[in-house]
Amino acid sequence: MYMSRQDKIAVIGLGYVGLPLARLFATKYAVVGFDVNQKRIEELNAGKDSTQEISKDLLKSVQINENPLSVADKLGLYCSSSDEDIRNANIFIVTVPTPIDKHNRPDLTPLYRSSETVGNVLKKNDIVIYESTVYPGVTEEECVPVLEKVSGLKFNIDFYVGYSPERINPGDKEHTVEKILKVTSGSTPEIGKIVDNLYKSVITAGTHLAPTIKVAEASKVIENSQRDLNIAFMNELAKIFSLMDIDTHDVLEAAGTKWNFLKFKPGLVGGHCIGVDPFYLAQKAQEIGYYSELILAARRLNDSMGAFVASQVVKLMIKNDIKIKGAQILNLGITFKENCPDIRNSKAIDVITNLKDYGAEVITYDPCADSPEVLKEYGIPCYSSVNNKILSEALKNKFDAIILTVAHNEYTDFTLNEYLKDNGVIYDVKGVLDKESVDQRL
Repeated sequence: MYMSRQDKIAVIGLGYVGLPLARLFATKYAVVGFDVNQKRIEELNAGKDSTQEISKDLLKSVQINENPLSVADKLGLYCSSSDEDIRNANIFIVTVPTPIDKHNRPDLTPLYRSSETVGNVLKKNDIVIYESTVYPGVTEEECVPVLEKVSGLKFNIDFYVGYSPERINPGDKEHTVEKILKVTSGSTPEIGKIVDNLYKSVITAGTHLAPTIKVAEASKVIENSQRDLNIAFMNELAKIFSLMDIDTHDVLEAAGTKWNFLKFKPGLVGGHCIGVDPFYLAQKAQEIGYYSELILAARRLNDSMGAFVASQVVKLMIKNDIKIKGAQILNLGITFKENCPDIRNSKAIDVITNLKDYGAEVITYDPCADSPEVLKEYGIPCYSSVNNKILSEALKNKFDAIILTVAHNEYTDFTLNEYLKDNGVIYDVKGVLDKESVDQRL
């Protein structure tokens, strides 16, 4: 049975989820933030967060220069890439990513490796809480056996686990971690209450204690699957209305006047959550003998939108007597969502790739993206500053088409016609530009 004592926390993984959580817990607990990426640790220790989730001042307000897990009554956040620095923790919170492979199958490798890391330092009465998005059963059926094997301890006798799904919205400065209600759960009723009280101590929005870990896991994976399904419907409408020469956004604005209409919009659905999580649920369903129809159909439709957008742009250009082969196109945005530097699973690349297949030349500008990271991930150059000398020269040439694929705030200050040829076209994927200034919206 878990014996109550002063909690010392180790957060495993300091990305978009882990760092904000570690920072928040560090206001009331001794916390070590652990990440295998030494470069990430060095930048955090220098007070910089490349994910832009935590400001330098906010990060510095909780950072300390010594390991608080080894010092009595010491609060604050210490960042490290050494698993020795998390040995004295009694609560481990795992916040590593859960990607998919090239066949769209769940890749649990980060979870296995982080579980091995925790297992190496796990002690009697410790609690391991997972936050990574998974299908129901992963925590107890996949992670726990790793913890048992590496530690030599017995589950629910020597150590315990919990699950509290992350709900971080990258780039959102209003709905920060403490302002988002937290679902919690534990491997026993007592542990569930302990996990719930732990989060309740820092989450001002409150908590919801789920009856089992599997319920908590399922609640998370359907959150993003539901959004994926709703956006897929909007995307299908966009395809239909395009054939009817009707502006989808005008239709949605009219329909949205009814009180119970769900105000989703069409668009490119990427990222590490909505574009990934439905595959986790579909995979588990298949394992138990159910072959998903609706979930995977929505995924296929949303994954087709990059090619659709490219074809729409090409049709517009042909209509304006613009030769496609060799045409100069400016693409605005490469991150997976607005006002966020995260480029993982960005669907903007699908638009770019398809336009290149038509023979067009595409220049990408994104003020939020890291240019070297984009080049490494997607093999394309990306300008991150409009004042970049090379980009400035390119912009002088003017473009045959401009596509807004990601609605960064900075783009609203652009006078796009300055960069457009007289017969050039503007296509607004996100529907955020002034309607009168664009040729077509998705």
